[in-house]
Amino acid sequence: MRLLVTGGAGFIGANFCHYWHQRFPDGTLVVLDALTYAGNRASLQALEGVKGFRFVHGDINDRALVEKLLREGRLNVIVHFAAESHVDRSIHDPDAFLRTNILGTHSLLQAARSYWLEGPQGLISHRFHHISTDEVYGTLGPQDPAFREDTPYAPNSPYAASKAASDHLVRAYQHTYGLSTTTSNCSNNYGPFHFPEKLIPLVILNILHGRPLPIYGDGQQIRDWLFVEDHCQGIALILEQGKEGESYNIGGHNEWANLEIVRLICQLLDEAFAADATLAKQFPHAAPAQGKRSESLITYVQDRPGHDRRYAIDAVKIGGELGYAPQHSFAAGIRKTVDWYLQNRDWWQPLLGEAYAEWIQKQYVREPGGSRN
Repeated sequence: MRLLVTGGAGFIGANFCHYWHQRFPDGTLVVLDALTYAGNRASLQALEGVKGFRFVHGDINDRALVEKLLREGRLNVIVHFAAESHVDRSIHDPDAFLRTNILGTHSLLQAARSYWLEGPQGLISHRFHHISTDEVYGTLGPQDPAFREDTPYAPNSPYAASKAASDHLVRAYQHTYGLSTTTSNCSNNYGPFHFPEKLIPLVILNILHGRPLPIYGDGQQIRDWLFVEDHCQGIALILEQGKEGESYNIGGHNEWANLEIVRLICQLLDEAFAADATLAKQFPHAAPAQGKRSESLITYVQDRPGHDRRYAIDAVKIGGELGYAPQHSFAAGIRKTVDWYLQNRDWWQPLLGEAYAEWIQKQYVREPGGSRN
């Protein structure tokens, strides 16, 4: 397989590139990324200069560029991560989500169809794998069964609606044109290289800087959490063994309320500071560096509009058909994640933005409001 990975400088995409290269160090891996706010080329630094790896700064809506990359590299697999993915941003600026998630996916499908099905070289054995989300299924009640692949779509945010539309486009190109496709819908990922606006890295970094930990509503929104490397394993299995035209749910069988996640991270960071005195010198404004519990930073804020109450993934299909099982317990995965952020300040510090840096320069005076989940 010779891969084009869209959005490969993003959180899950970058982790997948590292995972794939470790498995196939002599393979071809081309990354296409527009390097918008959530794309960080530094996440791929370890792959720069590696034989078979190439990074291209470009937009998935540039169909001519995509066709050129497919043709030049004789690429026969697209792994499509590129997407706007933050629900809060979709509420305030849905246009960007429609452009990237719907029109961008369609542009890729057109380029793939042109090169793989209609090119002068004839039909090429290929695969278009589309990365989707559990949010396309809507929300669950406390006692509802987990989302299955045949659960009806019921998206509740502009983000989820745009991903649902892209899922349907992929399915349509499979059935109408014969494009070989697969789709995976995953639960909430966590791990290294996660952009700081998302819940887990936001909590970690806010604790380190002595900032409030904003909790939407009562904090009892439940999510199924999956360590990102386990997600990458699932994608690899689908590429290698997945059936053409099928969808697979990838989940961690690991449901947690947001408030409990925040409390757990607080506990882990308190323990880390207690065990390593140098952390207080590195992060002097952190609550544990000042003799306070990290939980003291928890602040309840108004819930966001249309906030889904619960997501849960039924991953029986991928387990039964492809032998998938997460390799990381949540206890191990969350500790590994906290340790990574403590050890990789050079990666996340530049991402905090001018507003965050200005706030730090004001000697960490706390500001009210403003939360991302």
